[in-house]
Amino acid sequence: MPSTSTPYGLIPVKKLGNQPYNNSFSQYKIASAYATNIFKGDLVKLATTAGTIEKDAGTTTATPVGVFVGCSYTDPNLNYLVFRDRWPASTVASDVKAFVVDDPDVIFKVQGDGAGTIYGQSSIGTNAALVQGSGSSQTGVSGVLLDSSTVATTSTLPLKIVGFDPNPSNALTDTYVDWWVILNVDTHLWRTATANAAV
Repeated sequence: MPSTSTPYGLIPVKKLGNQPYNNSFSQYKIASAYATNIFKGDLVKLATTAGTIEKDAGTTTATPVGVFVGCSYTDPNLNYLVFRDRWPASTVASDVKAFVVDDPDVIFKVQGDGAGTIYGQSSIGTNAALVQGSGSSQTGVSGVLLDSSTVATTSTLPLKIVGFDPNPSNALTDTYVDWWVILNVDTHLWRTATANAAV
């Protein structure tokens, strides 16, 4: 509900042009023993360890390759393949596959953090920063929010607002609005002209 802060990260809902999202994702690697939790709905970026990804902890700036939606690996304690909504920090596994929604045209739902001005239809087309809230180890869900106090025309902000969730319970006059956003083309790795640093 928009009257309650219930962060859930970024959830894919559809694609630009009102095309349906078909639950597709790409596979990337996470380095064994990577020491940071990654939750479902977190932004991820290419890491300095060649060929792997890591959590993108940026707020006003970010260089995401996409949004993390889960992973698989051989659990070192259970000794069999598991599928998880989150990457548990420091897990030792050599076969990690991360599932990432990396299509730049995917629209995501994200909750605003309720800070600053409550924005309306005039916010569509503007950009915003992220709030890196804490994810839940129990549910595996991200704590990322849209930073409502940063809505502006600044080209380097990582989220671009394209609308708001039409659910009847989502009123623009409420505090914690559920927005529809895309990853800003000036920051998304597969759209920006800036190349990833060589590793």
